[in-house]
Amino acid sequence: MPARTPGAAAVPGRRILLAAPRGYCAGVDRAVDAVEKALEHYGAPVYVRKEIVHNKYVVETLTSRGAIFVDETDEVPEGARVVFSAHGVSPAVHAAAAARNLATIDATCPLVTKVHKEAVRFARDDMDILLIGHDGHEEVEGTQGEAPDHIQVVNSPDEVDKVVVRDPENIVWLSQTTLSVDETMETVRRLRERFPALQDPPSDDICYATQNRQVAVKKMAPDCDVVIVVGSANSSNSVRLVEVALEAGARASYRVDRAQEIDDSWFEGASTVGLTSGASVPEILVRDVITHLGRLGYGEVEEVRTATEDIIFSLPKNLRADLKASGDQPDRPRRGGRRALPVQS
Repeated sequence: MPARTPGAAAVPGRRILLAAPRGYCAGVDRAVDAVEKALEHYGAPVYVRKEIVHNKYVVETLTSRGAIFVDETDEVPEGARVVFSAHGVSPAVHAAAAARNLATIDATCPLVTKVHKEAVRFARDDMDILLIGHDGHEEVEGTQGEAPDHIQVVNSPDEVDKVVVRDPENIVWLSQTTLSVDETMETVRRLRERFPALQDPPSDDICYATQNRQVAVKKMAPDCDVVIVVGSANSSNSVRLVEVALEAGARASYRVDRAQEIDDSWFEGASTVGLTSGASVPEILVRDVITHLGRLGYGEVEEVRTATEDIIFSLPKNLRADLKASGDQPDRPRRGGRRALPVQS
């Protein structure tokens, strides 16, 4: 760095600030790899409940390889194989799958599983659990399903005044892992004003990758005329990155699924463009955006790195066992989607 975008017709003064970390987190990496390994090992079709991760390109790619995405387990043929998404599922979904004799591969992110276990533990202690998250999000539905009689969802700081608990001295908060760190802590602050005895979870629920991507965007946003976030509309962490960029000082910010959705008019008068991607976005989509920006004259690429991630989660236990028994390699090298983007000098 500085480096040049591939094939760029550089215009002096135009540059790209490329956030790092960005893109695939360890939980997404593991979930996508689980579907790919299942297809290779068991053969198509392999059913997947909901989107394995919230990214259109990933879902389309896996569909082309033989994955069949369904909304509920009752759409899966009796006795077939189904993968549960990275967002996690409730005990009721596990029970429904067992009733249909489905062979399940649970690709729930281990960090989401941690929140599930916390919910079970606090419910066992008969505590009221305030789950900070978004109603209808698959992760929230899965967590709430662990203890539906004890959990109520708080969608935003503005909902704090509506919260009703049985015992203000016996409450705890948990959160969806992909939220805005700042908004979550504002919600906690307001909850604690109402309920001073509110307990914290044993460790931060917002995942390391979500926090890292937000920190990187905060660092580069003040220097950016425009920030582009690559990610799908149903990706909570991608949507949050747009908000974080604007709050941190970017003049404008837009989310796109892929380069073809970019409106070149966004960059009129812009000298510095920031670029990042949500935690479920493969690096190839970021490369395409860089190439597109290169054609517009943004020839210099400068990486803005705030952390280095090297976490890798093992594949789901039963999939690993089947791969090992057949002599296949269950260990997973670090994927290209989580390496720094090489650019041409």
